[in-house]
Amino acid sequence: MPFKSQAQRRKFAQLLVEGKISNETFEEWNRETGGKKLPERVKPPARSKRTTTPKSNRKSTRSSSKSKRAGRTKAGRK
Repeated sequence: MPFKSQAQRRKFAQLLVEGKISNETFEEWNRETGGKKLPERVKPPARSKRTTTPKSNRKSTRSSSKSKRAGRTKAGRK
């Protein structure tokens, strides 16, 4: 699998020096990349924005709090 960015190539070189990957793995990736001009960093693909309904068009699911309280009296609360 080829490298996607210069940053990834540097990270693999660091892992090679630390002994966390083999020389064969690094060379394989390097060969597959070839002499391509790689970007410094690769940005993740942009996520599509979700379309939502404006607040003014939303239907309220809560009932009015006044109507719930109408039947209560001070004596009924504990």
